[in-house]
Amino acid sequence: MREINYINSEEQTFSMLCHLSALSGCIIPFGHIIGPLIFWSMKKQFYPEVDRQGKDAINFQISMTLWMMVSGIMVLLVIGIFALIALGVLNLVMIIVASVKSNNGERFKYPLTIDFIR
Repeated sequence: MREINYINSEEQTFSMLCHLSALSGCIIPFGHIIGPLIFWSMKKQFYPEVDRQGKDAINFQISMTLWMMVSGIMVLLVIGIFALIALGVLNLVMIIVASVKSNNGERFKYPLTIDFIR
């Protein structure tokens, strides 16, 4: 059963931006962490859903950074190349899925996430 939260449109928008701002990492170094951190910091005290989803987005991006670093080291064993490609695709797909679900007022739990911020 899916969980639907009834939140206002501004809260939905900022929740979605917490996820979508991770795409700034394609242009700005560490933008995938800084983008969600900015939107989360701006609205976390006003909207509980932005607080939850912002933490999820930041935790996922930090986790993906760590998984990509491990895969980068594993490139020496050749398997790291495939892991890097798979992680890149997974990251892009999960950002899009989380953004759409967030915009619909649904909660999304990222896979492979370590909870750094609780």
